[in-house]
Amino acid sequence: MIEDSKPYKWQTREHSLGYMVNWAARLFAREMDDALRPFGLMSGQLPVFFALADGQPRSQSALVRLAAVEQSTMAKTLSRMERDGLIERTPDPNDRRSALISLSSAASEKLPDIAAAVATINARSHACLSGDESRLLLQLLHQVVNGLAT
Repeated sequence: MIEDSKPYKWQTREHSLGYMVNWAARLFAREMDDALRPFGLMSGQLPVFFALADGQPRSQSALVRLAAVEQSTMAKTLSRMERDGLIERTPDPNDRRSALISLSSAASEKLPDIAAAVATINARSHACLSGDESRLLLQLLHQVVNGLAT
């Protein structure tokens, strides 16, 4: 439990929600990167990977919305993933100016192992919490995200 002894709690990182969430995110990213490296994947590519995991090709703009990242970030991510053989682009039959993006067959084959690696790290993160605490934490994080996204 964090002590409440400082008059200005926001002055210490342990009392800053932003700092603590960011710190947890960096730890998650490091763990994910280590676990995903054998599959040729990085944690920053997971939103794209899982958005395409259902086998439905998607446009770059759809992936931007799903991953909630900037267009330029998505363009760089997709370029790296294409270079590494993780995605394929095909012309969009409904829009000649656009391409549809899907996982390559090699990436699709890795999907069960990648999902297992992600599940293992998520389970480790929940191991120090009770079931009720895990559900509450997720609920509260959803509220924070929704509050900041508006």
